[in-house]
Amino acid sequence: MSSLRPFCLTSWLAPAAAALLLLMPASQPRAQTQAAQATPAQPADSATAPPSQTTVAATSPEQRGVTARAIDKVKEVAKSAGDIFSRVPCLPPKGGSKAMGSLPRVASKLVAGQPVVIVAFGSSSTAGFGASSPEFNYPNRLAAQLRRHYPTADITVINAGVGGEDAPEMMKRLQTQVIDVHPDLVIWQVGTNAVLRNLDPADTAKLVEDGISRIQAAGGADIVLVDPQYSPAVNQRAESAGKMVKLLGKVAELRHVGIFPRFEVMRDWHEKQAIPVESFVIADGLHMNDWGYACFAQLLADDIIRSVGQIKLGVNVPADVRTYRPM
Repeated sequence: MSSLRPFCLTSWLAPAAAALLLLMPASQPRAQTQAAQATPAQPADSATAPPSQTTVAATSPEQRGVTARAIDKVKEVAKSAGDIFSRVPCLPPKGGSKAMGSLPRVASKLVAGQPVVIVAFGSSSTAGFGASSPEFNYPNRLAAQLRRHYPTADITVINAGVGGEDAPEMMKRLQTQVIDVHPDLVIWQVGTNAVLRNLDPADTAKLVEDGISRIQAAGGADIVLVDPQYSPAVNQRAESAGKMVKLLGKVAELRHVGIFPRFEVMRDWHEKQAIPVESFVIADGLHMNDWGYACFAQLLADDIIRSVGQIKLGVNVPADVRTYRPM
């Protein structure tokens, strides 16, 4: 999986860019703004959120036509954002899945009214490859849902996803892009590229365990692992994928951190909820689409909210609990 191409508008599209800016609010909530800023560049047909409002008028009929088309595109994306789940509902797995574990640091920060910093660490699934715009990548969707649930909280979600990477490459930037940020929660999506490259799942698991130890020693951030996605490209290497999912689960249990079972959740979408794979995976057979990222983010946020709520209510659930219950 390659990195995303940088977004740009050529000079003849400048008026269209101005029109896009006019449709955006003058300022962005901190969580969404920082997540978008930290997101690697998106494909050329994406729309990025500007930091501030700018006014520039189209000056010719041709330019006005380009601007009108750009405005229509923004409206289309906005409508898609509003009704993304009306076409296919985002439902929790019918059979239930493993508990993610508690998040004591995040809970304590929220209770105390202190800022919460979340780092989404991973590869192209975190960067958002396959999403039609940055707003549809999972870190931005997660930030939006958490901010809706905790409207008075100062929540920042940083997107530290780099396409094509797996544990060996991620370990090289663990210090600067994760530990040095002093996060309260690290969501580490890992393992897919190792499966696609036929790397030994045990080697990946060892690196992830070492990385978790470093994060825990540096400041005690809560950690949630995210295992590979259920998709045609991954399923072609079913044996390796199965080993990866099991080993990451064992690492989470050993290191007393949470795990979001993405493979199990996505398989449930297809096998139990009868959702066609093309409804949540793009044509490359690997990356999630807007709906896939949005539902993944919603279910992940639901688990985070539930875990935080348990601690706020005095139910101190150990992070290594692995009982089964609905998502």
